[in-house]
Amino acid sequence: LKRVTMNHLNSIILEGNITKKAELTQPAEGFKVCRFPLAVNRKTKTPNGEIHEEVSFFDVEAYGKMAESASKWCDKGKGVRVVGRLKQSRWEENNLKRSKVYVIAEHTHLFHVLGYVLVSHG
Repeated sequence: LKRVTMNHLNSIILEGNITKKAELTQPAEGFKVCRFPLAVNRKTKTPNGEIHEEVSFFDVEAYGKMAESASKWCDKGKGVRVVGRLKQSRWEENNLKRSKVYVIAEHTHLFHVLGYVLVSHG
């Protein structure tokens, strides 16, 4: 028998609209971090033909030069495609274990209202 190993793949692609102007910070470690929230809409049709829309919200983080570019171009309402990976942070608060999953951007593509790519980083 041949042993099969997993690749441990962690990859995500999202397209949606930025819901708040991107914020650039520079923590004590020295690298720049840009954070922005992303809303992703999904439409489905119910068995009786009605259109159902659901919205999911994701917190996105970009680092380094991508963070600098994103802070200039990622404004509320702009469309963006984010290619990246998921990262989970864990902590304890008031004796409760907490966690949050973020999207770490490795590539981003901003879109103009007409669908043309304005800026691509990554």
